[in-house]
Amino acid sequence: MRFIRSLLQFAWLQALSCIFPVIIFGTLGLTKIVEIPGVPRYDLILVVCLLAQVGMVAFKLETIDELKVICVFHLIGLALELYKVHMGSWSYPGEGWSKVFGVPLYSGFMYASVASYICQAWRRLDLRMTDWPAAYYVVPLCAAIYFNFFTHHYIGDYRWGLTAILIIVFFKTRVHFTLLGRTYWLPLTLSFLLIAFFIWVAENISTFLGAWSYPDQEQIWRVVHLGKISSWFLLVVISIIIVAQLKRVKAGIGAGPQNANPDPNIDNPKTIDRGAK
Repeated sequence: MRFIRSLLQFAWLQALSCIFPVIIFGTLGLTKIVEIPGVPRYDLILVVCLLAQVGMVAFKLETIDELKVICVFHLIGLALELYKVHMGSWSYPGEGWSKVFGVPLYSGFMYASVASYICQAWRRLDLRMTDWPAAYYVVPLCAAIYFNFFTHHYIGDYRWGLTAILIIVFFKTRVHFTLLGRTYWLPLTLSFLLIAFFIWVAENISTFLGAWSYPDQEQIWRVVHLGKISSWFLLVVISIIIVAQLKRVKAGIGAGPQNANPDPNIDNPKTIDRGAK
């Protein structure tokens, strides 16, 4: 019975953490079948995303610090969208006043929704990470992963090499979460993969609803290739590294394991917990 109650609480907390992504999916679905005369679909989605973001803060579902993180992800995602659309990786065939170089501004919110989920889950599940690698490992790795999405068009795709390095760097890192007063843990790399899989599922729903189209989906919708899970895996890594490092900096934890721990609420200098939110 305790397992069942824990499972139900986990599902409930996950659902609460997904409020922003659910709003986006609901909007994509609704605007697929309902049109407002004179208002392009992409612009309507943008308005709903902006109102949802304001509502999340107004109703205290998100903190101001979480909003700052989400805005950073919006900009990071929008930059990636602009580049990928320019390179022909995917497209937004619909019309819209808010399209910039072929990319509707609402697209950044899809990346921001991932950050929103991570921030929400971190707070609601009381996440704590142990044996977190030093910043001089994770920051360059994060940058290399992000820039590989740009440079692979010219100098080759090194995602599998970066994935191997990632597994080595985070081999000992565990993510701990609390349910009904009991703490559980997972290897962090496994949590990366699980989140990436569910984002891939969400991507299939999004492309089916016309959020964007890959070249092989322009004539008829097809399931997104399984290989895209590896891309989402690396994007999730970037997301969690950025959130974790920001929490680490706010907590005043030094970049290396040799630094003294200035926060008495954090037992291990290489531990990141909700006290740094």
